[in-house]
Amino acid sequence: MGNAENAVALFDKLAAVYQDKFMDTGLYHDSFNRFCDAIAKPDARILELACGPGNITRYLLNRRPDFKILGTDLAPNMLQLARINNPEAKFELMDCRDINNLNTKYEGIMCGFCLPYLSKAEAVQLIKNASQILTRNGALYLSTMEGDHSTSGYEASSSGEKMYINYHEAAYLAEALTGNGFKIIAQQRIQYPGKDGKTITDLVIIAVLGL
Repeated sequence: MGNAENAVALFDKLAAVYQDKFMDTGLYHDSFNRFCDAIAKPDARILELACGPGNITRYLLNRRPDFKILGTDLAPNMLQLARINNPEAKFELMDCRDINNLNTKYEGIMCGFCLPYLSKAEAVQLIKNASQILTRNGALYLSTMEGDHSTSGYEASSSGEKMYINYHEAAYLAEALTGNGFKIIAQQRIQYPGKDGKTITDLVIIAVLGL
């Protein structure tokens, strides 16, 4: 089983635990608002990657009830929770690494808690794929735990389960964005306490295609 597949299996197993712990997305509301404000078109089509239990979906729809959201995830139990939490949205089982196979164009792509489970090469490819399915002026939201990519490895969660965590660097993400026609319109770092007294830094980047 690969690193990503291992993460999916754990998220499927711990879906209810994850929902109880992370349904509150308050730390990220300012950045979610910036993403919403970047999308002027009414009834915009939004693709959400690795939607989990629909915690971000819920906030986006409260902020922009007009959004037409398709939430995707690889963990069936997460999708089941997401449908309960957001009956007005659509949800499908899909690998975020396969979005290049979609035929629909979207005004926005939300990728809130996905990159830590993708390698550097996969993250860069995701940005390229996103550029091909976004409309002109479409917005892309990325967040990840920031750090030297070489320090990526298996880490134990609060439940004791281990999964592979990829740390990503702002420099190569920004290079991939600009190289695929994006303009970065917002960048934010959010810090919170981790295990063993460590401070975790989440990097948020919002970019618009073709400005």
